[in-house]
Parts: sequence; C-alpha cells; structure tokens
Amino acid sequence: MNVTPLVDVVLVLLIIFMVVAPRMDQDVQVDLPGIFNPDPEMETSVDPLKVTVARSGEYYINDQKYDLDDAIELLSSEHATEPLRRLVLRADAKLTYGQVREIFSRAQKVGFPGIALMVGERAGHKTAPPAPAVAQEPAMQPQGGA
Repeated sequence: MNVTPLVDVVLVLLIIFMVVAPRMDQDVQVDLPGIFNPDPEMETSVDPLKVTVARSGEYYINDQKYDLDDAIELLSSEHATEPLRRLVLRADAKLTYGQVREIFSRAQKVGFPGIALMVGERAGHKTAPPAPAVAQEPAMQPQGGA
C-alpha cells in the first residue's frame, strides 16, 4: 500500500491551516497605520482592554459593537473593576485624527493609567545613515583690480 499521496494531502492541508489560522485571530478588520521603528513587546500581568474604531466610525470592545456613550460606560465599569488595566486603541488608518480623538480623550477622562495606540509595522523601510557633513570651501571672489 502506497501512502505517499496521503502524506502529500496531509502536508498540503497543514500548510493551508498554517496560512489561514493567523488571519482568523483578528477581530474587527481595520487597516492600521504603520510605523518604521516599533517598540519591543512588553509583558504585563493583566491583558489590556482593546477598543477598535472601524473605518465606518463604529466602536468595538471585545468584538461587541457600541456607540460612543455605551463604549465609555463599559470602559468606566471595566476601569472601576481593574484600575491598573491599560487600554489599547486600534483605529483604521483611513480615519482622521478628529474621528479618533473623541474616544481617546473620553477614555483618558475615565482614568486609565495608559492608553496605547496600536499600529502596524511598515515593511520595506530602511533608514539611511545620516549624510556626512561636507565642508564647503568658500567660493573665490575675483579681486577688484585691472
């Protein structure tokens, strides 16, 4: 009995699941703005509370859709329960600052000890070393003579 075709099928399925599984981890689909030099990941004792602002301006907390007032009410109750819990704000890159500013400022007023803005990493950017300073000689001025 030849098991080679069975092994091939199993390996193809394994590769498919390895590619698809990380994409299933995201909750609300947003296009995050990117940065060039991200900070290293830090471990915390309590998982931060994640708030997502979708491109349509909707607010999501733990995959539940809320309007702004209900989201702030939930954040207030979560902060009262766990005062040291941090907040992570995810917003679509196509949103303007004004669209994100309202929930950011109201969450600050709730009293979270820190609010982090989640961004994606921009790929393909290489920081060029600073150009060396080139000392330029002063231009020669013709002498007023003949």
